[in-house]
Amino acid sequence: MDINRANQHQQVAREDLVMFINACLSCTGQREFYGDGYGQRVSIDFLHDYILGNYRLLYTRTLAAGINHFNQAQIILKLLATGKHTPPEHRQEEGALIAAALTALPPQRAWEVLQQLRKRSINNRRSRAIARDYLQQKRDINFDAVKYRSKFRAIASHAHLTLPGELGNFLFGKWKQQVYQTELFETFRQAHYSAQAVYQLPFTVAEGLAAKHGIKREVFLSRIQEQMTLNEKLRFQGSANRTEVEIDINLGRLPLTRLALYILSLPLDIRKQQWDILNQALEKSAAFTLRKSPLKLGRVAAVLDCSYSSSGSAEKHRRPLGVALATHYLLKAASQEYQAFWTASTSDPLLILPRGQTDLATPLLDALDWGADLIVLVTDGWENYPPNGASEILRVYRNCLDPKQKTSIIHCNPVYNADDFSLHPLSPAIPTVGLRDAEDLPTMLGFARFAEGSASLAELEAYLAERVKQMLDRV
Repeated sequence: MDINRANQHQQVAREDLVMFINACLSCTGQREFYGDGYGQRVSIDFLHDYILGNYRLLYTRTLAAGINHFNQAQIILKLLATGKHTPPEHRQEEGALIAAALTALPPQRAWEVLQQLRKRSINNRRSRAIARDYLQQKRDINFDAVKYRSKFRAIASHAHLTLPGELGNFLFGKWKQQVYQTELFETFRQAHYSAQAVYQLPFTVAEGLAAKHGIKREVFLSRIQEQMTLNEKLRFQGSANRTEVEIDINLGRLPLTRLALYILSLPLDIRKQQWDILNQALEKSAAFTLRKSPLKLGRVAAVLDCSYSSSGSAEKHRRPLGVALATHYLLKAASQEYQAFWTASTSDPLLILPRGQTDLATPLLDALDWGADLIVLVTDGWENYPPNGASEILRVYRNCLDPKQKTSIIHCNPVYNADDFSLHPLSPAIPTVGLRDAEDLPTMLGFARFAEGSASLAELEAYLAERVKQMLDRV
């Protein structure tokens, strides 16, 4: 009886952790096509608290599992807020993982995490040490002091940090210092009086000062581009179109999924005119991704959802379709033989548009008939034409035609389902894993065995421990 109870406990723990990691791969607390943002945030917050309360060590180690930035930030904040509950034997590892994860976050995400410490009144010794160490490891602290000035000031005050050089006067001096020796600080001071100095500042800082000086929007955007980051250029591409200012975007610097989303945002006539350039950029980005995360596959078929629901939401515009397009190029580059089957007939994925109902059954039958070794389905899992058609095909195929599972079939879902704290599955016959970016696909293919239930809790714990080791070795 005790052995059975222990086995049941391990089974529940494994299922809980797999559900949590899957949720952390796809959920960003934003509105989805089938769910509002509030429901997403409430659902994922409950799931965080549940896993933290029951599996603290494994909750911490999830930081190394390849989850998205939104959930990394939530884990860091919840761990720092509950540090007194950390067992002494795990304190060192937990602290190291928090520091490593915070450092690896994009700067704007990391600064927001540190500011949230103040807003949530988290001011214990470890949180102050984490803030101090983050600032000390910054290579260009002066740049961050200008770009994130209000956040930097709030964090320095909250954590009682000692600031070197002119930092203290710059953040708290109320312009009592007339001239700064630090070039960027002096430029920022001058930009309050000189319109020309505005163009030497980070874009987000310069934007407010340009409005103060009454600089026309199109003039400002055309002259400030050298100071814009890649993400800022993408964000303001739409506003540039409205003001007829061309924003110069270096396609070679874009990550694969971000590049796919940018291409999908372009009008069809532009995609047709620049087809060779855009196709080559996607192929190069896929090859670069595989150099960082090697993946060698044999005969692969992809079933890709381009139905209307792949248009996403206002907050995640075309996200599911962008992930599908990026996955198409990644699998094509990683496979010896490859064939894509879209839910809508198309001869050119670069010209794809989200449209129509979700017919997964037809492309799935075509993929099975083609005879792939691996079939990857990228879809939110809501099929309605016919309802549950692909699910029935998978059930029959697994039970009657391929009971030994010679063909691997994996469902990659880029959309979190807030109602049941999970990803909407296609069928219990195949594993479903979360996929935030196509670049995560190599990791997710390895994680799929946990999602299908063929691996034990001990194997999952070993997997997370190895991921922790890899993450800390990179620091």
